[in-house]
This record gives sequence, structure tokens and C-alpha cells, in this order.
Amino acid sequence: MILALLVVIVLVAIPWVGVGLLGLKALFGVILPYAALTLFLAGFIWRLLSWGRSPVPFHIPTVCGQQKSLSWIKASNIESPSTTWGVVARMALEVLLFRSLWRNDRTELKRPQKLIYSPKRFLWLVGMLFHWSLLVILLRHLRLFTEPVLPGIAALQDLDGFFQIGVPALYMSDIMISVALIYLLIRRLFFPQVRLISLHSDYFALFLLMAVAASGILMRHFFKADLEQVKEILLGMISLRPALPGALGLAFYIHLFHVFFLVAYFPWSKLMHAPGVILSPTRNLKNDSRARRHVNPWSYPVKVHTYEEYEEEFGEAMKEAGIPVEKG
Repeated sequence: MILALLVVIVLVAIPWVGVGLLGLKALFGVILPYAALTLFLAGFIWRLLSWGRSPVPFHIPTVCGQQKSLSWIKASNIESPSTTWGVVARMALEVLLFRSLWRNDRTELKRPQKLIYSPKRFLWLVGMLFHWSLLVILLRHLRLFTEPVLPGIAALQDLDGFFQIGVPALYMSDIMISVALIYLLIRRLFFPQVRLISLHSDYFALFLLMAVAASGILMRHFFKADLEQVKEILLGMISLRPALPGALGLAFYIHLFHVFFLVAYFPWSKLMHAPGVILSPTRNLKNDSRARRHVNPWSYPVKVHTYEEYEEEFGEAMKEAGIPVEKG
């Protein structure tokens, strides 16, 4: 955990020194963002291709309901889908509502030889808060990449800042994603079962996300940047006509550096579970193994040695050893 935190601190120091002391605005405002996008696209495509080439020799959908069989046995059409629409509904519940996380249960050994199972929904709630807040934040930022602003983005932004706390308004998504990230970090630090299986990469992803969120909130409320100039820079970047950033403060470069570092890191990390859950054969396959036979597409012809051929070859030796044979 300490190592991951130190790495993120170093990441904060890099643009601080590079822009604040050395004045390398073109490097941090143009070159590094393009390099990060290149790494993201290359890594994303490579991961998808590697997953697509991975053999799936068995029919392995993970289900938790009654499979379709006899007409008088009620089947679970979503938990154990046997049709394409059932798979679509199941995937939609998984992607939008984290259906599998909803079933997260706590297992405790209360007395010797007795396990107690109890529902544990708080992790599901935090997961919903984090992912939906992140989606809202990404959609809000689209106003900086499009001209004119896409329909609905302004309404979403107004809804997110509905309570009008402070000037500029404090977005609810900023509060919720901060709370969610803090809880996820506390969970890894103080829950023994989770701390046991946590790796440096798990802490690093959390600290990096926290750095992105914190730098964005600080830039919005304390170290304010000119949004018109920010939009001009980003529009030039996506149109492949990059403009050298002007009089933007150091907070902008720190936030931009962390955002694009996260973009470059995304396809090489566990964060890639976002598209991975859709491509997982345990989720996207129909559970219809009773209705039709699934043949391994990677099966290859195997030369077999039948018993008749075996007896033909070793029959005399078997007779001498007293082993009964079928042929006289």
C-alpha cells in the first residue's frame, strides 16, 4: 500500500516539476496526452484480440437458477437464460445494476461446525455510487469535447448540481465518487479478508482514481482554470490540431497528467474489467446444454487404439500371462 501511495505522490510531483519549474507545457499539454491515447488504443485493441483468440472448449455459463428442461419445471429465464433475449437481460442487469454483487453475502463461523450466511449489500451500494458517479462525470466532461454541446449534457449537469451548494455549484457526483473511493480504500485497509488478497496494483488503482478526482475537485473550486481555454485546447487535440496551452494554472496540468496517465494505464490493469465482463463466456453464453450438444471447436483428430487392435497386437502375450482374451 505504501509503495502504491509513493508512486502516486511521484506522479503528482512530475507535472509539478515539469510545468511549474521547467515550463514544459507542450510536453505535458500535447505530447504526453497523445502518447497516452496511443497506449490506450493499442492496449485496448490488444486485450480484445487476445481475449477473442482465447479458446473456450467448454460451455461454461455461470448461472444461479433452474435450467430450462421439462415443460412442467419452471425455468429461470434470466438467472439461467436459454435464449438470446435472456442473455441480454442478464447482461443488462449485470452491467447496469451489478446483479452479482447484490448477492454478496457475509460468511461467519459463529460456532464450531456452523456457518452463518447473512446479506451484505453495502458493498453493492458503494459500487453503484462509484460507477454511476463516474459515468455522470464522464458525460459532464463531454461538453468540453464537443461544439455545440450534445443534447442532454447541460440538463444532466444542472441535475447533478441541483442543490446549488457553493459557487461554483458542488456536484453530487463529486461527493459520491469521493465517498465511494474512501470506503473502498478503508475496506482494503481494515477488512482482514480483503487486505489478505489485495495487491499493490489494487491500491495503486484506488490512489490513482482518488488523485484524479481530488485534482479535478480542487481545480474546480480552489485553483480555477479558464474553461473556455480548456475547451479550446481539448477541441484542438481531438481534431488533431493541437494548440499550445496558454495561461492555465499548474492545477490544470496536474489534473490533465493524472487523467491521461489513467487512460494509458486502463487497458493494462484490472480496470479493463469494464469491457471484460461483456466478453466473459461465463456471462454471455446461453445455458442450453440440455437442448443442444456443444462440440469443442478446437477438437482435433486423435489416433485411437481400440481394444480389438490391442488384443490383435498383444493377444499371444496375454494368453501366456493368463489374461483372458475375447478372441480364441
